[in-house]
Amino acid sequence: MLALLVIAAFVLVALNAGTSSSSPTRSVVVASKDLPPRLPIDAGSLSVVALPVPSDYPQVFFNLITDVQGMVPLVTIPAGQAITANEVAKPSQALGSQSAYLPIPTGYVALTIPTSEQQGVAGYIQPNDYISVIATVATSGKVATKTIFTNVRVIGLGPATANVQPAGGATSVGGSGPVGGVTSSLTIELTQCDAEYFTWFLGNTTLRYTLESFHDYLQQPPSAPDPTCPTVLSAQGVSQKEVEARYHFTAL
Repeated sequence: MLALLVIAAFVLVALNAGTSSSSPTRSVVVASKDLPPRLPIDAGSLSVVALPVPSDYPQVFFNLITDVQGMVPLVTIPAGQAITANEVAKPSQALGSQSAYLPIPTGYVALTIPTSEQQGVAGYIQPNDYISVIATVATSGKVATKTIFTNVRVIGLGPATANVQPAGGATSVGGSGPVGGVTSSLTIELTQCDAEYFTWFLGNTTLRYTLESFHDYLQQPPSAPDPTCPTVLSAQGVSQKEVEARYHFTAL
């Protein structure tokens, strides 16, 4: 019985060796550590190894790290696993809950605000631009205008609204595809405390945005929470009393 088991083991080893030798090796990109979904993949999390892949196998693997770097996993990819095309997507192609995380630093939040052609600098505002915000307040028969925020980082744009009317009610101009226009919203980055103030101004004033010169942009996003509002729990609510105390509109 022992001799038969030894012979069977040798046969299995020989069969496996024959199968492996019949498949040529190919350099493929694998995860060098566990890759969670929604986080863009950096080059340090990848490596290239030679694996036996049949020549007629569909082209689902990647050969270069640069082909995968920056892409977003759609599922958790464990360390050591070869990365396939159906497991990753470009950030612009990932959808819904599979989208990449917004680039929000620790201690900050994202807020989407409305915009239009005249309110938002005719569509020139783009992600990673910095804007200032001007509020016009009318109270007790008096009107005051003041800059309420500066150096506000834009991290996203909403869908465009059509601003061109094709002839005859068509949905495209000259057959070139759907008509586009100025974005309808901006997604900005700020603290939760400032988000409360911004929300108050959205509901009670008229806002206009100015685009700051790129020479004046902050070189890097914040690397630490704002000490005046380190977490979302620091926000304590805003009323007209807090707004007047902070911005001194009553003195204008």
